[in-house]
Amino acid sequence: MPIYGYIRVSTIDQNENRQRDSLQELNIPDNNIYMDKQSGKDFNRPMYKYLVSRLRKGDLLYIKSIDRLGRNYEEIQNQWRILTKERGIDIAVIDMPLLDTRSNKDLMGTFLADIVLQVLSFVAQNEKEAIRKRQMEGIASAKARGTQFGRPVKKPPENFALLVKDWERGRLSFEEALQKSHLKESTFYRRLRELRDNKVK
Repeated sequence: MPIYGYIRVSTIDQNENRQRDSLQELNIPDNNIYMDKQSGKDFNRPMYKYLVSRLRKGDLLYIKSIDRLGRNYEEIQNQWRILTKERGIDIAVIDMPLLDTRSNKDLMGTFLADIVLQVLSFVAQNEKEAIRKRQMEGIASAKARGTQFGRPVKKPPENFALLVKDWERGRLSFEEALQKSHLKESTFYRRLRELRDNKVK
């Protein structure tokens, strides 16, 4: 029976070694382990899609934990149903032995597995939403304290208006105006626009 493994981390900076180690301990061939570095909000992930296209009835798919499959309650349930019921694939969640479709195939076992899947799917989505809420609260708190996000604003020199006047009157070349203002061309024009807007006001 061909066996496969799936790894997911949310960002390119996150380390997947813990998941990979668990899969390799099961002697899954490296070329049968697929990984996405992408959010679990949906299943529109390139390597997951490719993995599913390779899976055949009777194959076995291992994942470390249910939140590595995804973090959307309804979509986790839907994917589980598609893979196990429609495609006939077995799934084993390493951190939750109850979620192993190879065992407990009787009515009671299936019932218990379905309950566990629903609970863990709910927890996965709830955790995702809690993380997002904490991030938004952190950003709002940082902004309230004056923290600025993105690139720092490059301010023009105090004599910028005089430099502009000399440039406009031909006393300075554009290159000289840039050099004296210590601004890039795009920033120079942006500050020039702001200067003229302030004059209009």
